[in-house]
Amino acid sequence: MTGKFVCISRWKRLWSALGAAHADETLFRSIISKYSESHRKYHTLRHLEECLSHLDEVRHLAVRPAEIELALWFHDAIYDVRRRDNEERSAEWIRASAEAASLPAEVCDRVHDLVLVTRHNTDPKSADEAILADIDLSILGATPQRFDEYETSIREEYNWVPRLVFDFKRRSILDEFRRRGPVFRTAHFAQRFGRQARENLDRSLGKH
Repeated sequence: MTGKFVCISRWKRLWSALGAAHADETLFRSIISKYSESHRKYHTLRHLEECLSHLDEVRHLAVRPAEIELALWFHDAIYDVRRRDNEERSAEWIRASAEAASLPAEVCDRVHDLVLVTRHNTDPKSADEAILADIDLSILGATPQRFDEYETSIREEYNWVPRLVFDFKRRSILDEFRRRGPVFRTAHFAQRFGRQARENLDRSLGKH
């Protein structure tokens, strides 16, 4: 089921904004199907909806907002909790899809690299990459209730991992975000979500 932000009309507007002759509706259905997989509890259509909602709030700050939007549609398109190359595989899918739509090579390269930003293992290299990274991490600064739902959902996605192992790895991931300085790279997200993100992370780290 799609929603206010994840819908075919938005998908068509996006490809038009990118300069494509048409929007591939079969690809749209494939993306929706991926985000609807039964093993997903957080990385679902709701997450995609929230990301697109945040993008609409900061679209005016982006250099190439349509490219950020396309990257958001694909950033968790492939999500296998037993693999470590989901972002790379999603990035290859977006590049292939952009090439199939006859988008310029530089656009194909940029959207590919935008998806890789969601690995969150390097600093963003551009304003658009920083916006995308902050959108993906905005859940860290959500209300305590929504953040707790997120934490529960992540645990459900990894319910095959023993509790002690999960807690150790989860603490390591959250502690890395907590120690790296500002959680968010852009002024908008830092001002809106920075303080709550610190509180959420501190509280969560106390549990693991």
